[in-house]
Amino acid sequence: MLSGRTELERILEQVRQIAERVATSEGLELVDVELHGRGPGAVLRIFLDKPGGVLLEDCQTVSRQVGTILDVEGCMTARYTLEVSSPGLDRKLIKPADFERFVGRKAKFLLRNSEAGRRRFQGLLLGLEEGQVKVQMESGEAQRIAFDQIERANLVPEFGKKFGQRPDSNPEHSR
Repeated sequence: MLSGRTELERILEQVRQIAERVATSEGLELVDVELHGRGPGAVLRIFLDKPGGVLLEDCQTVSRQVGTILDVEGCMTARYTLEVSSPGLDRKLIKPADFERFVGRKAKFLLRNSEAGRRRFQGLLLGLEEGQVKVQMESGEAQRIAFDQIERANLVPEFGKKFGQRPDSNPEHSR
């Protein structure tokens, strides 16, 4: 018999594959899949993104399609609540491509091991190079973090800027 952890991983992988197929067919990016709780109170969350932002209609379409496939394939053995949404302003950075896509944005990090005595910090994303995330610290120094040492990374919401405007852009001097 499979252990609870292995069973959870199996379910998440099945859901991730289904959600990835549906999201891709709808022109969306699958950001993450989470399963919280067990049994009839379980909540399955699917996070989607696309340039310009996810619309309510996108979430409804993916929810209908993924829900139907999960029911037909019997992936979820107990009752559950399916939630489909955008990743929010504090979007998780999960894949290496995320660290390239959001260059110029502030991010906060939690490391697996302390780096110079710190596990938590934030800085400006400078990109990804040779498996290392480049970050400009508040002191101005650039730091490199091995991708596999990042336990969690999220964008830091920045208010007062136009949506989609990179921090280094100046609308008055755009070409």
